[in-house]
Amino acid sequence: MKVSRMPHVCAYFFRQLRTILSLSLALLPLWTSAGEKPLKVFVLVGQSNMQGHAHVRTFEHVGMDPKTAPLLELMVTESGSPRECDQVWISYLSQGGVRSGRLTAGFGANEEKIGPEYTFGITVQEKLQEPVLIIKAAWGGKSLNTDFRSPSAGPYAFSDTQMEQFKKQGKDLDQIRQAKTDATGHYYRLTVAHVKETLDKIEEIIPAQYLKHGHTLAGFVWFQGWNDMVDRGTYPKRDQAGGYDAYSHAMAHFIRDVRRDLSAPELPFVIGVLGVGGPVEKYLPDQKRYEGIHSNFRSAMATPASMPEFRNNVAAVLTENYWDMELRDLRAKENAARQKARQIQREKKLDRKEQNALVERLREEALTDSERAILAKGVSNAEYHYLGSAKIMAQIGRGFAQAALELLRKR
Repeated sequence: MKVSRMPHVCAYFFRQLRTILSLSLALLPLWTSAGEKPLKVFVLVGQSNMQGHAHVRTFEHVGMDPKTAPLLELMVTESGSPRECDQVWISYLSQGGVRSGRLTAGFGANEEKIGPEYTFGITVQEKLQEPVLIIKAAWGGKSLNTDFRSPSAGPYAFSDTQMEQFKKQGKDLDQIRQAKTDATGHYYRLTVAHVKETLDKIEEIIPAQYLKHGHTLAGFVWFQGWNDMVDRGTYPKRDQAGGYDAYSHAMAHFIRDVRRDLSAPELPFVIGVLGVGGPVEKYLPDQKRYEGIHSNFRSAMATPASMPEFRNNVAAVLTENYWDMELRDLRAKENAARQKARQIQREKKLDRKEQNALVERLREEALTDSERAILAKGVSNAEYHYLGSAKIMAQIGRGFAQAALELLRKR
């Protein structure tokens, strides 16, 4: 007698179907979890190094070091062009107004440069696996003591020494006071306004499907400092211990005021500590004269992160740790050649053409072909702009992102 196998086949089919449906239902929360969360918004603020002066032509140098080569793979496509992030958007306010769009290279100081925002966004999106908005506000040449001074820090007060100096220079004291009053906090107010305005019209930047559950401020990164560090008038004892205490106080007020004015009392806050030149203990002989000032200022910048009220919600990132020592050493050789050329020019009174030829000859003598190639690929700006190095800036952006995410995890 022939027995039909159809009942057995049907039973097997339904068992498999039940298994597939069970797995699908179990995995559904994983697929929809990102869409069920408020969109995370990160705010990046500062001066010229937050703008970013790393030219895209220095991207290749990122891949020349095995330690940073994996980072380059995240920054460029297979063809080598800068990657456009499909789930990271940015709204950037600077001297030229506001630019918005999907994050890619070109949201630095100009459309051929990057700042920390590029790898910050790449890293955050990679770790969170969620859409992200970056709101950036940065202007070159601004101070915390005046330009970004926040309301609770009070008005800027000139010291008696400063006023006496102004008198000796024959300046109008009332005019100077008024100019300072007008400048104080101007860029703080612009920053807060830009964040609020961007969030008010967020649907013009972010696709609607990512806004079904609203948005939330998830982190704030501050990267500024050069103008305060070199300000002898505001910090007359900058070469002494405690000489930059006023910066620490202003920074603490800034953090409190940002949180209050953005209605985010627990907003994770990252301080990017100025690190131009690298760790001070590794300074070359011609850098040593700045060691005390640089060390004092970096300490003052990082101080708020150790204050009890900011424990576990403020972090300091030492950008000195991302300085490129190879580029530093090659630049030192190059600068020595230039100084020697200037000395010869003064002695022999060379014209410009002769001087340029001399500089190039001495540079070729001081550097090998491969060393000159490394400089050409790795450097696009001055030391105070982190050499315009994408390798340095990309690591800084990643460091900021890692710190912000760690604070967010603790919240």
